[in-house]
Amino acid sequence: MPAIVSEVLNGSIAQDLEIQINDEILSIDNTKMSDMIDYNYLCKSEFLTLEIKKFDGEIEVFEIEKDYDEDLGIVFESAVFDRVKPCLNHCIFCFVDQQPKGLRETLYIKDDDYRLSYLQGTYITLTNLSKKDKERIKQLHLGPFYVSVHTTNPELRIKMLQNPNAGKILENLKWFRKNGIPFHAQIVLCPGYNDGVELERTLSDLSGLKNTVLSVAIVPVGITQFRERGLRRVDKKCALETIKIASKYKRVCCSDEFFLLAEMDVPPAKYYGNFNQLEDGVGALRLLLDDFKLQKLPQKIHKPLKISFAASYAAKYAIDKIAVELNKINNLTVTVNPVRSDYWGDDITVAGLITSNDLIRTVKNIDTDLVIIPSVMLKPYSEIFLDGNNLDYVKLQSKKEFFVVKDIYSMHEIVEYLKSL
Repeated sequence: MPAIVSEVLNGSIAQDLEIQINDEILSIDNTKMSDMIDYNYLCKSEFLTLEIKKFDGEIEVFEIEKDYDEDLGIVFESAVFDRVKPCLNHCIFCFVDQQPKGLRETLYIKDDDYRLSYLQGTYITLTNLSKKDKERIKQLHLGPFYVSVHTTNPELRIKMLQNPNAGKILENLKWFRKNGIPFHAQIVLCPGYNDGVELERTLSDLSGLKNTVLSVAIVPVGITQFRERGLRRVDKKCALETIKIASKYKRVCCSDEFFLLAEMDVPPAKYYGNFNQLEDGVGALRLLLDDFKLQKLPQKIHKPLKISFAASYAAKYAIDKIAVELNKINNLTVTVNPVRSDYWGDDITVAGLITSNDLIRTVKNIDTDLVIIPSVMLKPYSEIFLDGNNLDYVKLQSKKEFFVVKDIYSMHEIVEYLKSL
């Protein structure tokens, strides 16, 4: 996976040099790069030599003088230019292993690469962290990382990850602390495995690492109808117990779904601190609700309009509250139509896993002028759903118009749209 250019920023050094999409960066100062970490490090110089292989095969060399921190303005196809470190685990709760065939190819990739964790916030288990990896992390003082801890009990972690190296988790995290490498921890809670007493043990061990642990997110295991192994869902009793245990420790947050399962209101913003693990659903509903309170709503719109939120069941709690306030606007009628996942099964309730056909089934018979969906339903920078169909297909099959909200944590785009009517 070479360093292939996917975009050149306007007004950048790369544009001045006429670097183009699909060109390959071979080296900087005669050093071949393995990833964006190398690239960022090598670019921090006032003078550098850039070797490029053009799309037509021609090799060009540029000598560049620039400000020390000035970026070249190159965006790459991938953050890693060599082979991505694969996941060697077979976790009992692995979502990738639960997927049927026929979805986007990227959904079947199982990476466990510390570089992607550092650069993009992906979660790693540390089961494949080599001595060489540790030396590089220490030398460059990389971090923070996002670590899928799940449990600090060595025997239990080996059982849950089905990897003999999984039992070294506390040893690796103590090495992080010794070398001042901060990390965020994730715990996928599987009832009967790492809940209750085992969760207490894990949180106690993590608290012993003090401020090296920036945050701990506890999320419920997701179970699809394609799962072969038997796992129990998080129920109300388990959710209440987990919230209670987590409340004893600093910087530990349960995901929004725990509060919904426990039939409790999501906590105020103070509970979530810096909202460090939003993509794990930790504080997303609170952020959306608090953002909506800051929006100045119009008193009316000029012509009658019906809009419908095709929300996930996970977001319904917040969207219902927002719809109540939006319905106070004259000439506006707002409904909320959560999308049930026939494809994955009822236990999967997040927008990012909604398929095109489940969306079509939900909205095709509703009376609305416009359907609101979050961008997370689509592949990044595209209009493609995870089952391969695109938004035009959904429009054609449902005979509905759609409004895609780019910022899923804000209602600003929708409010501004209503003001423009």
